[in-house]
Amino acid sequence: MKIMLTFQLHENKLHDTLTMFSHMTTEQEQALMGEKLKLLGRWHNLVSGEGFALFECDSAEAVSAYALNWNKYMDLEAAVVVDDDEAKAIGNAMSSE
Repeated sequence: MKIMLTFQLHENKLHDTLTMFSHMTTEQEQALMGEKLKLLGRWHNLVSGEGFALFECDSAEAVSAYALNWNKYMDLEAAVVVDDDEAKAIGNAMSSE
């Protein structure tokens, strides 16, 4: 399933967190994600200190563990999301009931 993590950096944490994040290696990022999370993409609004990341994962524990690595710097929310094709399939199934 796809999980969207939205984030809002804590007040006055933008520059320190951005500096830390920008110095992370791919290997360090992967270590935080673990083997069960696959990052599909991440988008940042640097002006407001918010953004979101899209993951593929079948483990609530893996998503929770990853988010806990970051929640001292930011507030995070997780949501299960679907793409257009998946949404259409759900809509078609609902309309045939």
